[in-house]
Amino acid sequence: MDREGTIYSFADAFQGFEFDFRAEWVKNNEPFDGTADMSHIDTYRQNEDYASFLKDWDSGFYAKYVDTLSVEGAGRKILDVGCGVGKVVGQLRQRGYEAFGVDVSEPNIRMANKQSGHCSLYDGSRLPCDDGHYDAVGAFNVLEHVEEPEGFIEELARALRPGGRLVISSPNFLRVLGFRDYHPRMQGLGNKLKNARALLKIRRQILQSPEEVRFEKMKPIVKEPFTPDDDAIVVTNPLHMKFFLERNDCRLDSVECTDRPVSRPVELVLNLFPLRYLWFNSFLVATKRTDL
Repeated sequence: MDREGTIYSFADAFQGFEFDFRAEWVKNNEPFDGTADMSHIDTYRQNEDYASFLKDWDSGFYAKYVDTLSVEGAGRKILDVGCGVGKVVGQLRQRGYEAFGVDVSEPNIRMANKQSGHCSLYDGSRLPCDDGHYDAVGAFNVLEHVEEPEGFIEELARALRPGGRLVISSPNFLRVLGFRDYHPRMQGLGNKLKNARALLKIRRQILQSPEEVRFEKMKPIVKEPFTPDDDAIVVTNPLHMKFFLERNDCRLDSVECTDRPVSRPVELVLNLFPLRYLWFNSFLVATKRTDL
């Protein structure tokens, strides 16, 4: 079995487990109706706190994402979806690319155009470009915040030319291994066991009922002052992300659990085996198929 397929044999070892998300949310007194708050996007449109947070964020945090988006060839067109205050766009332009960014936040775009330029506001649904316009398209820590994650991935793929590169990175809210877990969904041995069962259930659904596969939604955690990531509304994980990339005519190149620079030995160990599906993050790279 190939490298990507080896996780399926891991799932087979747990065929007896079932996990009812609705029952778990009710048991923990958390309201859950299977859908996200459809006004969630409005919390970003005028969010000055979010723009200020991103402005002070270390640009080195995006280094792996920027390196991966940097496709070969000068002057290539690259789109960063959910560009924040434009730090990725600025780094790509310094490398000679025709980089552009879009975001749903007006404060983000105002700040981005002061720092890097070439960023514009969009509605969070339809990307403002023709089909196949870009050589590379990416979304870094965005998927977990969108109201229609399946459509979001479809739209990323639409904007990408055949043979182009697509990079999506989001937290693995179904992580089974790890530490420094910042979200309640990841914390504690009990939740990690539930997450293992959830991953296995997803795998079975992909194999048995692929037409029914959807991302799970969760209630956002809203704090004062504003903190990012806690307010995620989508339970992002590498299995769902891989499935929807492939459904949208993309060939998966890699799945990694590291979304930022770490030492080479550590990165190799964490991503060498199928256990990478169980660790920290979901950093996926794919190529738009040319044989269709």
